[in-house]
Amino acid sequence: MDEIEIKKTVREAYASIAQSGGRTCCGAPERDNEVFARFIGYSDEELAAVPDGANLGVSCGNPTAIASLKEGEVMLDLGSGAGFDCFIAAPKVGTSGRVIGVDMTPQMLEKARENAKRSGFGNVEFRLGEIENLPVADNSVDVVISNCVINLSTDKARVFREIVRVLKPGGRIAVSDMALLKELPDKLKKNADIYTGCIAGAVAVDKYKKLVEESGLTRVKVTVKARSSCGDPRSSDPIGMAAQDLMEPGESISDYAVSVNVEGYK
Repeated sequence: MDEIEIKKTVREAYASIAQSGGRTCCGAPERDNEVFARFIGYSDEELAAVPDGANLGVSCGNPTAIASLKEGEVMLDLGSGAGFDCFIAAPKVGTSGRVIGVDMTPQMLEKARENAKRSGFGNVEFRLGEIENLPVADNSVDVVISNCVINLSTDKARVFREIVRVLKPGGRIAVSDMALLKELPDKLKKNADIYTGCIAGAVAVDKYKKLVEESGLTRVKVTVKARSSCGDPRSSDPIGMAAQDLMEPGESISDYAVSVNVEGYK
């Protein structure tokens, strides 16, 4: 797939997720979104604070848990979806702070804005845009987070250059994402479903760290959290199981994909 085709495929996939009410990042609609969110690091208190319909199960970690958000800060969420992490962040930055979500899928934005209006989140706003071309002013944001989204970009270096542009001096990132322990077989890399399932677009852990450092961010830290559960026969995960079917005998998608936390400073 070329870049235009990939963006079209990703936009259509996440429009479908917005309309259907969610799935996990590996693509398992049968899983309960709240149970899955607890599994990857969200607390009961955080889950209770978000509007119904905001948690679509497309996370691979909890970036707000490593963001150290403070009262009065401006936080930007790349690929904000239905607003899940934005709504968790909103009470942490308080009424003197602000939360901005950016997403390229109109259906996600509509859902996020409805959630914000219905639940009275006055310090949260959502903007249409691509993470490679952020609709955000230079040097205007204290913290940038993202949750299982940067792996979907075809130009990750540009994403991190944009992050550096919008961060204030001294600003920081707190990203949860997918990365690879070793290169995927070609038949997986070229599979559209596996790409939108957060696996085929991922890069190696070391390459991920290098991309962040080359953008100009400093004190970069990439922490491997857990191997992907995609393809586990117990998960009822259609994308993961499809990936598993393409593997060589004795191999698992979890031998390749891991979730990571990424931190750094401008």
